[in-house]
Amino acid sequence: MTDTAIGIRLLDKVIAHTPTVTRAWVDAGFKHDLGIHGAVLGVDVEVVKRSDTGPGFVPVAKRWVVEQVNGTLMLHRRLVREYDSRPESSVSRTLWASAANLVRRLTGTSTPSWR
Repeated sequence: MTDTAIGIRLLDKVIAHTPTVTRAWVDAGFKHDLGIHGAVLGVDVEVVKRSDTGPGFVPVAKRWVVEQVNGTLMLHRRLVREYDSRPESSVSRTLWASAANLVRRLTGTSTPSWR
């Protein structure tokens, strides 16, 4: 499957689960069809392109948020090595890791990573 086809399915699931979503940020690899599908659903799909003008790593505002979330989730040992073939198991582990990150931020505590 292409990224655009997966993006369309994911956008449908997001709207079915959370109909109040009005904006989505996507990578430049997604085609114009995702933006059209988002407009039909009432979601403003914004393509965030990376900058090739500067040398080295240059954080881009919206893309950096996604990388930060993925990085903090990877601090949880069960998400680093995923050997289970059932998607439900992966979803539950991601939800547990997200809840742990949320509790850590709300309480102001720090939990040492498994590394």
